[in-house]
Amino acid sequence: MRAVLMAGGSGTRLRPLTCDLPKPMVPILNRPIAEHIINLLRRHHFQEVIATLHYLPDIMREYFHNGSDFGVQMTYSVEEDQPLGTAGCVKNIAELLDSTFLVISGDSITDFDLSAAVKFHTSQKSKATLILTRVPNPLDFGVVITDENQRIKRFLEKPSTSEIFSDTVNTGIYVLEPEVLEYLPPNQECDFSNDLFPLLLDKGVPMYGFIADGYWCDVGHLEAYRESQYDALRGKVKLDFPYEERSPGVWVGENTYIDDYARIEAPVIIGNNCRIGPRSQLEAGTILGDNVTVGSDANLKRPIVWNGAIIGEDVHLRACVIARGARVDRRAHVLEGAVVGSLSTVGEESLISPNVRVWPSKKIESGATLNINLIWGNTARRNLFGQRGVLGLANIDITPEFAVKLGAAYGSTLKQVATVAVSRDQRRISRMVTRSLISGLMSVGVNVLNLEDTAIPVVRTVIRNLTVVGGIHVRLSPDRSDQILIEFLDNKGINITKAKEKKIEGAYFKEDLRRAGVAEIGNMTYPSEVIDTYRTAFERHLNIESLRHSNAKVVIDYVYAVSGALLPRLLAKFGCDAVVLNASLNQIAISPSDRENLLDQLGRVVEALRANFGVQVYANGEQFILVDESGSLIRGEELTALMVTMVLTAHPRSTVVVPVQASSAVEQIARRHDGIVIRTKANPTALMEACQAHPNVVLGGSGDMGFIFPQMHPGFDAMFSIAKMIEILTTQERSLGQIRTDLPHVIHRRYTVRCPWSVKGALMRHLVETHAPENLELIDGVKLINYQDDNWILILPDAGEPLIHIYANSDDQDWADTTLREYRNMVQDFVNQVQGMNREDY
Repeated sequence: MRAVLMAGGSGTRLRPLTCDLPKPMVPILNRPIAEHIINLLRRHHFQEVIATLHYLPDIMREYFHNGSDFGVQMTYSVEEDQPLGTAGCVKNIAELLDSTFLVISGDSITDFDLSAAVKFHTSQKSKATLILTRVPNPLDFGVVITDENQRIKRFLEKPSTSEIFSDTVNTGIYVLEPEVLEYLPPNQECDFSNDLFPLLLDKGVPMYGFIADGYWCDVGHLEAYRESQYDALRGKVKLDFPYEERSPGVWVGENTYIDDYARIEAPVIIGNNCRIGPRSQLEAGTILGDNVTVGSDANLKRPIVWNGAIIGEDVHLRACVIARGARVDRRAHVLEGAVVGSLSTVGEESLISPNVRVWPSKKIESGATLNINLIWGNTARRNLFGQRGVLGLANIDITPEFAVKLGAAYGSTLKQVATVAVSRDQRRISRMVTRSLISGLMSVGVNVLNLEDTAIPVVRTVIRNLTVVGGIHVRLSPDRSDQILIEFLDNKGINITKAKEKKIEGAYFKEDLRRAGVAEIGNMTYPSEVIDTYRTAFERHLNIESLRHSNAKVVIDYVYAVSGALLPRLLAKFGCDAVVLNASLNQIAISPSDRENLLDQLGRVVEALRANFGVQVYANGEQFILVDESGSLIRGEELTALMVTMVLTAHPRSTVVVPVQASSAVEQIARRHDGIVIRTKANPTALMEACQAHPNVVLGGSGDMGFIFPQMHPGFDAMFSIAKMIEILTTQERSLGQIRTDLPHVIHRRYTVRCPWSVKGALMRHLVETHAPENLELIDGVKLINYQDDNWILILPDAGEPLIHIYANSDDQDWADTTLREYRNMVQDFVNQVQGMNREDY
């Protein structure tokens, strides 16, 4: 006897499991649904199976071939152009059906007695017999009423709540005579329940319902998919298990290794070639496919894990589905009802919330918490914004598609017809990203002033003179040449607040994006006199006479990253000689080792030319490293101390702003000049805001971030810093080398320890609770202070990575080294202790 297996569906309600897999090939107990159906057909003596295919047909054909390995003869009919519906696809193969045949859906799990159904069909001389079952909630199914002889009197496909008149439903399994297909038109989409059966009922064709005993589940959505697996494990449905039952309720495949210290609780299924690590726990209901690796200390509570997945150390899975080839890295949590699509990666210590769906080939960043479905794009981020903007790998994380959506998200937080200034560095990748951002902004009705390739200090200066609500600047990251940094500025030129960042993130992740009508699309213009505005401010905040009498010679290295045209022109106007190195734009990123080599070259050129000093400018004009007249480098904490000394000498009794981790040399210098030191959080925005908020601030920043002269503009500016140094050196009649000799001698050490995101808060609380309040500063992180000698230790969580930075500061090298070692060991011990407790909790 022949059976028709309808296997054409794409399983929309099972997404993301069926994005790259037809629904009948979704595994139940590690074998496709279609294989369980074929096993059922074989048990009831169906030797020939015709599979009707449409969605990804090759996957099923390559799995079953001619069916000989499964005890049946398989043939295939492919709906090439469009799906023909449940009845249309059977009508399409009518010439192959010359006797009574059975139609069965490819997306249900059942153990019905098909032989009994065929016998009933024959005994009733039925032309169409529907196999029925009773369910508690019939809303998603076709409801059927039969008379006392089981002849069908009425049915309704998927009724509303008010239309329910029975709990007896159509299972999609039919026994049919070939002549009923004559009622269907050829090559047209039609359905059994909506088209054929109502027609047969109207014409009085004998049609019966066989109410079957046994198990039936329409695997139509993710919850049903999970429940059908658990039902099979509990023995509620008779399915063939693919592996040997090693002990009661524990089925294990061949060549599988289970560590002696792993804990297995029946019932579970573990496939072929699996590796189960020490102290891992597989609780009842867990199903692991073939070639699955489970790391040590993993805790699995009823997950369904497909073939080839990798589950890392200390991972927690809760009644979720991990699809083919997916990877869940150590200490990640995937919670109830969540789905991770095939070939996706869940990063370390990240969390996927209940019922969240991740489509195939996505990446969840380390430490991210995913609360919404990840469908578009490639990456789920912990959040969009880092310390100073949106940062990601160029053309991998920061793609044109991402930038369009980000621009639309930002624009959606603004009023329609608002205007935004957009600028970038000279890199091709920055130009590409900027154009995409502009498209997103215009799509939501926001106007754009395109400043094109402009150094970011220029942008911060001129933005206050433009009628804009804010700005966006795109550039290569100052720290990594393979990353793009997108910064958002307010109408004063300062990076936007965290509250505004959260609004943009909300619009982005919720896809709450405005769409402008054709007549409301934003406009783009190109403002003029941008450079002239910066030049005017530049000159207004310098002592021009000192510059004119300086006769200074400065060597400027632009590291192939900026055009270098503006600053030499500004200095030349005042009689300064600026020798420019490496100013041509090089589209190839310069590595850190290349930059160090260029610094060595800069030192030799400064010494050879007997220049006053040299400077390497980077970060699109924001940051720099100095070389004194002897060719020696000045950077980091020494550069911070030198700049504070120069500016407070010129402006005593003034205020400087530095980040919390800057060395205590700043306070020692301030005491010499009756100055005030304000410390801020360790991020650029906090520095910019503090420089604007406090009176009498003459300098802000650090050697690692750059320097702010708030009277000029609110941001970091290497160009103005260079001109200011020339002015101060001329006024004070000193060289950089002479100033260096007067700097305080402070020991400042730093060490970085890995710390999971989930432990950071507990560590900070522990430090606060175990130290006296009078010895604590909580500006950013936890700073433990000994007031007598400017001795302090700072434990500072990294804003973007699972790291803790430990800083030790003192005049005494032994104290700094000993204390740094003590707190390094304390932090490492605390992290290990908390992680051990977390493992015990689970």
